[in-house]
Amino acid sequence: MTASTPDRRTLIVDSAIDLIATQGLRALTHRALDTALELPAGSASYYFRTKRALIEAIVDRITTRSRTDFAAGQADLAVPEGEVKARTQIDLDRIAHGIAGWLDRLLAQRRNHLIARHALIVDLLGDAELHAKLVGCLFSHQHATTLFETLGAPDPATAAADFVAVLEGMVFDRFAGARITLAPGSAASVRQLARILAIQLRTAAQS
Repeated sequence: MTASTPDRRTLIVDSAIDLIATQGLRALTHRALDTALELPAGSASYYFRTKRALIEAIVDRITTRSRTDFAAGQADLAVPEGEVKARTQIDLDRIAHGIAGWLDRLLAQRRNHLIARHALIVDLLGDAELHAKLVGCLFSHQHATTLFETLGAPDPATAAADFVAVLEGMVFDRFAGARITLAPGSAASVRQLARILAIQLRTAAQS
């Protein structure tokens, strides 16, 4: 392998995420990463001296990718300006469908990130800093609050927190729960997500 140092570090971290997703946190060792990437023995520990350093790099990788994806998908998550000016005419089904499409892409393209994130959230309960990074990286409470302010919810912050909790549950349901067999990337997948989201949005808008 002739990859540069930054590229090799990224390869190791991405391999670590895949290893957690497919084999669990207990399988994450420097030796396992060397084997998975066919690197000389000791390569992973050269770039990440301790398991803590490796975990920190994984958290940074997941959070950075999440911010990038969220920024790229904001058009799907926003209420169009024309609808903001006329709140009574906001098409909640269309907004729900846009968010559902974004979630569907997340499930299709970053399944291993989602699984690794969930495993680490539980494992890092005692680490306030890393736990907070992972909990807050996937869905923006700030943007959710803005959405519910636009919808006229009486308590936008609480509505946003509830909405994010529903999103977390929906995503878990799809990558590890009862609906694991419903593959993303299909109209049926988006419809299933949009149906629940529309109910949540409509409830908040009518309360």
